[in-house]
Amino acid sequence: MTVVRRAVEFLVTRVLRSRLGVALGIAVLVLGVVGAARFVAGPGDPTAGLSNRPLDPITTVHPTTGDDGAISTTTTPSPVTRPGEPAPEQVAKRFATAWLGQPGQTAEKWHASLRPLSTAALIDKLAGADPAGVPVGELTDDVTVRPRSETFVEALIPLDTGRLRLELVAPDGRWLVDVVDWERG
Repeated sequence: MTVVRRAVEFLVTRVLRSRLGVALGIAVLVLGVVGAARFVAGPGDPTAGLSNRPLDPITTVHPTTGDDGAISTTTTPSPVTRPGEPAPEQVAKRFATAWLGQPGQTAEKWHASLRPLSTAALIDKLAGADPAGVPVGELTDDVTVRPRSETFVEALIPLDTGRLRLELVAPDGRWLVDVVDWERG
């Protein structure tokens, strides 16, 4: 009986008071709780869990319901131009020609040539721009217009040094350039 008493005394006074003993005690307790939970729950389904993915996509709308998107893909909108005003293609080409400028053109003349073709927001953005920083190039092909709505189009203008992308708006039927983007070719 003294051997058992000494073992219990060693366990209580030495092992359980050390960090290692406390960690072992917690590990035994956690394993006991997990084992008891598995015993109570019974055998599980081996196909259940994170690896059980659905075969088909999960949808929240019936497949026969119409498209509820903001942009309809069934019909292409046609841009609306006020009578007597130039079409978006013409405005885009005129803007691109003015954007490329003339050799030796001053900043004031460059801004003046862009002003009648631009929105007020674009004019403000270009206020400090220098035409010397504009990529030099020549138009190589016709303007391609992608209508997005009746009053918004995207124009792509191929140049020999890249591509000029313009966004044009026409809230009152008069087309003006609102955004300029340059892609080096």
